[in-house]
Amino acid sequence: MSEASMDALERAVIRKIAVRLLPIAMLSFFLAYVDRTNISIAAITMNRDLGFSAYVYGIGAGIFFIGYLLFEIPSNLIMVRTGARIWIGRIMLTWAVVSGLTAFVNGPASFYAARFMLGVAEAGLLPGLVLYFTYWFPSRYRARVFAALYFAQPVANAVGGIASSAILSLDGVFGLHGWQWIFLIEAIPPIALALVILRSMPDRPADAAWLAESEKIWLQTSLAAEARDGGSQPQRHWIAACLDRRVLALALLWFSTVTANYGVVFFLPQIIEGLHVSQMMLGTLYAIPSIVGVFGLILWGWSSDRMNERRWHAVTACALGAVGLFAAGFIVGSWWALAAMSVAMIGLFGIRAVFWAIPSSFLSGREAAVAFAFINATAQLGGYMGPFCVGWIKSQTGSFESGLYVLAGWSLLSALIAIFAGRANGGTSVEIRDKAFDDSRRSGLPETDDVSVRYGRA
Repeated sequence: MSEASMDALERAVIRKIAVRLLPIAMLSFFLAYVDRTNISIAAITMNRDLGFSAYVYGIGAGIFFIGYLLFEIPSNLIMVRTGARIWIGRIMLTWAVVSGLTAFVNGPASFYAARFMLGVAEAGLLPGLVLYFTYWFPSRYRARVFAALYFAQPVANAVGGIASSAILSLDGVFGLHGWQWIFLIEAIPPIALALVILRSMPDRPADAAWLAESEKIWLQTSLAAEARDGGSQPQRHWIAACLDRRVLALALLWFSTVTANYGVVFFLPQIIEGLHVSQMMLGTLYAIPSIVGVFGLILWGWSSDRMNERRWHAVTACALGAVGLFAAGFIVGSWWALAAMSVAMIGLFGIRAVFWAIPSSFLSGREAAVAFAFINATAQLGGYMGPFCVGWIKSQTGSFESGLYVLAGWSLLSALIAIFAGRANGGTSVEIRDKAFDDSRRSGLPETDDVSVRYGRA
């Protein structure tokens, strides 16, 4: 087959996969993020109605991630056995039910329990989607693919914030508070999408009726060539995979980034409330940093894949997040602080475009399933740490200033870790894998003896 024909085949396959799978994955992540963070808008009136302090709210907002952490690895291992269709559909159904039941919390204990169980229900979604995409996309496309997946997060912040603020106006309808309506109404869409996933999501390329046989062969051989020539090694015990120094470094990097991100997300509405705006305007302003953050996803994802470089893209993204958060703390309480947090979100979303392309370049099969879950589970402690730190500092000082400085410190730590983690993971492995991929294209259709490793059947 000529090189021009191979190029045309490649473009056709990637386009089909992107059109068929990315929208479902993005919508899944979008809805999960809405139901995970809608508590930030609900808290505007819920805290007052239930008598919650910033400290109590911070614990409840963050305890979600404890449940998420405990069940992350088991969830991903189950997905390897059951397939993505059944397990992701199950995740969506259970989190929707738990999120809806959050409308009926009546004190700290029930609030903590509901948030913990929401974490248990949603555990495994993100690493499951990351693993799923390694079955479908060669490594040279993954920064852009993961950027597209994470595009759902700023959109969720923006659309979810505006929608939740509007739903608050239903206060008193059928005797329910506005914050209760937020949880009830926003639990409905994931139930509908779960039914779509259970009916139509293929577990792997071999199950995709919309791919021609030649397209399936091209995809299988391309992924197999990467696994064979890009440094893939015999599958280790899952504990050994988690203790790999590269995996540990990446887990710490992701933990620091998540700490900074969720410290902002869960308290941004209360920071904006200090500007004395209406509830509807608050939702609009809450959306601005996330909308601006989209530029980080687009720019870092495109640039990282184009340059075949991960390390310094990660460093610059984390450093930009630190600068923006420090500036926001220095001028908190002013409109300029909103602009500074928008700058921070460009960096905090930029790292998301780059990050998962690093471990997916040297992990595969069951080992990848466990390591991805371990990295993301460890990071969820940051989802607890960020809101806890900001809530505790606000209760002690009466201001968000010091809390933003602490979040800036976490983002700066991410940048420092990225320098060393990227040295171990990013540069050489990516260049080797793309060379192997190009070689496979020039040679036509190589053998497919390693496909089972990449498809998680080992």
